[in-house]
Parts: sequence; structure tokens; C-alpha cells
Amino acid sequence: MNLSISGHHVTVTPAIREYVLNKLTRVLRHFDNVIDIQVMLSVEKLRHRAEITMHLRGKDVHCEAQEENLYAAIDTLIDKVDRQVIKYKDKVQHPRPDEAPKRQLMAE
Repeated sequence: MNLSISGHHVTVTPAIREYVLNKLTRVLRHFDNVIDIQVMLSVEKLRHRAEITMHLRGKDVHCEAQEENLYAAIDTLIDKVDRQVIKYKDKVQHPRPDEAPKRQLMAE
């Protein structure tokens, strides 16, 4: 898994990098088929923004969050991406019953 953390108008300090890594472990605990993660942190006046793009096998997940504090934006971002990853994992592991026959007919 490749991880890229970058900043726009903000320097990514070791403390911020460690905070993002600690929060991402929660997401990676749910789903381990992550190929690449790109995190972008930016600051504009009173608005702190965090974006993430995760390349999973079969899907790309993109989320963004804006808060008054950078750490709060990271927390909100991780909550959003965690919900999306759980939803995708559930969809992959438990396909809807009405979709299974279509796949089988296409294979024949």
C-alpha cells in the first residue's frame, strides 16, 4: 500500500502525519485490499480542508471534509471514508440476490 500525504498552504509536520496514520488504521482494519491512498490537506483563511482518495481493488473512493480545525477535518474525513469502505466491503461480500442470476447467465 502506498500512502501519500501532502499539504497545500500548510506544512505537513510529523505530528500531523502520525495523526493521519493513526486514524487510517481504523479504515484499514475493515478492508485490507487498499492499493493506494492519497491525502491532501489545505488551509484557506478560516477553512481547513482534508481530502482523501483511496484506490481499492475494483473501486476508487474519494471523500472531503471542511472544518474550522485541521484535526477536526481529518476526523470528519476518516468517519466519511470509513462508512464508504464498510459499504463497499458489504456490497462485495454480499451481493444482492437478484444480481447473481444475471452474472451466471452472462457467463454461459
